[in-house]
Amino acid sequence: MRPGFNMGVDPVNYEKPQSIVDETLQFAAQFGATDLIIQSYVEGAILGEEKWELKDILSLKEKVESYGCKIEAFENVPTRFYDHVMLGGPKRDEQIENMIYTIRNIARAGVSIFGYNWMPSRVWRTEREMPIRGGAKATAFDYKIVEEGLENGAIVDEKPSLAHGRIYEDDEMWENLEYWIKIITPIAEEEGIRLGIHPCDPPVPKLGGAAMLFRSFEAYKRLIEIYPSDSNAIEFCQGTFSEMNEDIYEMIRYFGERDKILYVHFRNVSAQVPKFHEEFINTGYVDMLKAMEIYHDVGFEGVFVDDHVPVGVNDTTWGHRGRAFANGYIQATIDSVKRNAKK
Repeated sequence: MRPGFNMGVDPVNYEKPQSIVDETLQFAAQFGATDLIIQSYVEGAILGEEKWELKDILSLKEKVESYGCKIEAFENVPTRFYDHVMLGGPKRDEQIENMIYTIRNIARAGVSIFGYNWMPSRVWRTEREMPIRGGAKATAFDYKIVEEGLENGAIVDEKPSLAHGRIYEDDEMWENLEYWIKIITPIAEEEGIRLGIHPCDPPVPKLGGAAMLFRSFEAYKRLIEIYPSDSNAIEFCQGTFSEMNEDIYEMIRYFGERDKILYVHFRNVSAQVPKFHEEFINTGYVDMLKAMEIYHDVGFEGVFVDDHVPVGVNDTTWGHRGRAFANGYIQATIDSVKRNAKK
């Protein structure tokens, strides 16, 4: 179990990309959290309109490694790379070929994990600056506002309530996913890379009119059985799994015992859907020490990173203070669990 940092996106405005700069790499090295998850949620450190080139991936990898850090995983490509794949659009097969090209290049650059999402509407919140402890700002969500917005055709979280022109139901979205999984998993096996899907955040039935498939324990059980393979796995955002109306500890144990967890977004929330807000890592409803003990019990050896940290006084756009607090908590929790296990 290793600590790392999440890089490439704003901690509360997930639509705002950030460059991977020398200062944040030095910061990671100084804090001893050198296993990095590189985010490209909307845009990112690697540019491209439809796919990523190997030379650009290698250039970023060289920069990261010059600070004694390592790219543990790439998380996401811009949604435009595969929105037709998710929604069954006319460019689906063209986008799949480009995604195969990108994933091969990630693997050939020596990065063994690619985490992505199945959220054509991306992540939604209904409030971006909710005051929590001491006036720190965190995001919040209330599904009632989304449902009312869809009924009234309103803008919610600066997005159209019917973002894709019509309703996409579960069955259609599952059909699109299965088409993709059955094509991409053999490619991943061939290249020696593991792929994992992030849960839908928030885990509610629909956002932007599109079904949010990965909102339950059963959905993930279904995913890993579509094409049973080590390469068909889970990007385990514990924060989003905690938002589900499920037992978070049971899900950690179930997927951990099956070696399906690639890495962990170790964050906390106030409650489960339909209404919740982000919290500091030690003030949400989840017992984070208990969670870490389960990861250890099932033999998980991967990386834990910060995610969606609250913004405190005089913090930066990357959230240095919030991320330092979360990462220090992660490192202390890992150390505590490891030491207690030896007794």
